[in-house]
Amino acid sequence: MDTHTETTPTIDLEPAARRIAGLLDGIDEQQLDDPTPCPDYAVRELLAHVAGLSTAFCDAARKDFGPMTDTAPDAKLPVLADNWREALPPLLEELVTAWRDPAARQGMTRAGGVDLPGEVALLVVLDELVIHGWDLARSTGQRYEADEASLRIALDMLTPGDGKPRAETIFGPPVPVPDDAPLVDRAVAMSGRRPDWQPGD
Repeated sequence: MDTHTETTPTIDLEPAARRIAGLLDGIDEQQLDDPTPCPDYAVRELLAHVAGLSTAFCDAARKDFGPMTDTAPDAKLPVLADNWREALPPLLEELVTAWRDPAARQGMTRAGGVDLPGEVALLVVLDELVIHGWDLARSTGQRYEADEASLRIALDMLTPGDGKPRAETIFGPPVPVPDDAPLVDRAVAMSGRRPDWQPGD
């Protein structure tokens, strides 16, 4: 994982956040209980997770520590708000704005109960947006067209360095894919997901 500070300022969450916001109108209420590539989450829990991580990482950017930054994401199953379709886009916009402040990348911060450098937290939340954006699109039968820069950052972060096995994380073991597979498939596979996953698998 490359976390060099000279590359971090070029990272912008807006493309990945905008992709997720663009999927919301394509989600039918009847799909909320459908499965997702995240084994513990139906579509409703995945949406609630995205809302929660948006708030938590916004607080992390501002070094505003409290319950949202101190609680592990798997502490309990997230609950989706009734007004999710209207509430989630502003949360994503606020997240993007918070991480555009150079101060967000400086020093240490906290997310999910873990202390980590601000520049690493930025990489983590970008990866979360990219992978969960794909999860959401695949679960609801929509296309996912992430920007190349975000995909490359996500793939780099998920890829173990020095040929060593990846440490135990929230992601499963990488799924083998051809070296010439599309970039999105390689990033998704490195997160432990099958790029050909379909609801009902």
